[in-house]
Amino acid sequence: MSNVKNYLILISVIFALGACLSPPDNFPSTPEISFRDLNFSTTDGADSLILSIRFKDAEGDLGLNPSDINPPFNPVTYLRDAQGNLIVYSKRPPQAPSFNPIDWVINPIINNVVVRDTVWVEQNRDHNNIFVRFFIKRNGVFSEFKWEEPPFFTTFNGRFPRIINGTEALPVEGTIQYSMLSFGWNSIFRNDTLRIDVEIQDRALNRSNIASSPEVTLNQIRRN
Repeated sequence: MSNVKNYLILISVIFALGACLSPPDNFPSTPEISFRDLNFSTTDGADSLILSIRFKDAEGDLGLNPSDINPPFNPVTYLRDAQGNLIVYSKRPPQAPSFNPIDWVINPIINNVVVRDTVWVEQNRDHNNIFVRFFIKRNGVFSEFKWEEPPFFTTFNGRFPRIINGTEALPVEGTIQYSMLSFGWNSIFRNDTLRIDVEIQDRALNRSNIASSPEVTLNQIRRN
């Protein structure tokens, strides 16, 4: 698996948003989404798995800007001991995990001060607003492929930008296109049958329903 891990050099997300600002009045306060499309595009560089979903929401409070990093949208919570001190790797307690890029942060800026150490953190799920889970079918049964676990220690959850920048609540509907880039799609999944589940969340922290892709292989959804 170590060779596979080396392929995951580049992971990023790209969003294409379309919205209609005059939908019917009976839109839900909790976002509703539905699956639209899934495509796999290969290039000379990183390959792209592109997920498209439709959405509708009564208040239009969807999306987060890069500046939205204060609670409840902070990226992580810095864990502390009983005396209130940050827990650093050199003094980690027995229950602390070994070093990995999800549970530990190197030289973080905390209260505008750079902490020159490796600090134990807890990821804040509300930092993101789109959540993607992968499932592989083996012997007729789907099981989750968990990116957060060894050897990858990563995630394809992410953010899409604010659809409406003003403060007025407006009902919206449209499409989100979410592109996940990696050098490792073919190496990891090959001819596996996959399913992808996706959810989104509004700024009031209302989580949408789950929208699922059909069962597919990469070859079936390959663009080129």
